[in-house]
Amino acid sequence: MLQFNIPLPFDHLAAGEEFLTMEAVRDVGAAIERAGFSACLVTDHPCPTGRWLDAGGHHAQDPFVMLSLVAAVTTRIRLQTGILVLPYRNPFIVARSIASLDRFSNGRVTIGMGAGYLKGEYRALGVDFEQRNVLMDEYLKALKLALSGEEFAFEGTGYQAFGNRIQPGPVQRPHPPLYVGGNARRAIRRAVELGDGWYPFFTVGGVSTTTTRTADITNEQDLAEALVYMCAHCEAVGRENPPVVAIGSIVKPGESWTPQMIVDRAGQFAEMGVVAAGMNIEGRTRAEWCDNAERFGQDVIAKLGTA
Repeated sequence: MLQFNIPLPFDHLAAGEEFLTMEAVRDVGAAIERAGFSACLVTDHPCPTGRWLDAGGHHAQDPFVMLSLVAAVTTRIRLQTGILVLPYRNPFIVARSIASLDRFSNGRVTIGMGAGYLKGEYRALGVDFEQRNVLMDEYLKALKLALSGEEFAFEGTGYQAFGNRIQPGPVQRPHPPLYVGGNARRAIRRAVELGDGWYPFFTVGGVSTTTTRTADITNEQDLAEALVYMCAHCEAVGRENPPVVAIGSIVKPGESWTPQMIVDRAGQFAEMGVVAAGMNIEGRTRAEWCDNAERFGQDVIAKLGTA
């Protein structure tokens, strides 16, 4: 059965304080667990440009702070970045955050990560935008070593670890699941060679592949072709079990939907080998958002669970 992930609403600044309090975190956490969602998702934009925000971009709370708050008020739902821009931060700082969160949440962390696409944000953070793919590969290798819980050594771009330790390590071994985001062939190869999962997303209805700098996946046929490429690369590099696939959203951008449409599409994706999909829930107020999340649980998740 396809599992559903839900983006958290704490970036909805237009609603004022509706989503910006600990009370909101408690209410949202309770609602999404009652609804039966598998994982909650946070994005990563620590310092976006005003130009991007004014053109339709969005703010994002600190991903590890937000997931830690949700972890404190929930017991079951997985805590997932969707996505973390890995080259923005030293990989050992990221490893420390992941290990702490996974330890104190009793092994509920999944890390979706990608190379990002906002040149202005890269510039503000002092990271070379043109080197983002090289850094992504390097940081992912460093991250996996640092999450081992053992002493490690690694020499990277402008940093060195000679006999360092990050303890306690995460609960999940050898590390929490690491999903590589992006539609490009390079992202798929990265997922096969370095990741536990692949995290694609649909690019229709206003998602610009020029600004996001990724390949188009506009429909199920595009996704199927990408899955064929992924399996072929697994064979080429000798990977026996392909990465799991969790798509960013089951609904294409701007697409209207009904519960039955989602149920039908969930079955189609599951047959393709997709294990999870995001589902964005709307709501102008916290109460409306929580009601809509729970209604989705009743109308879709519960039906799939009893199918």
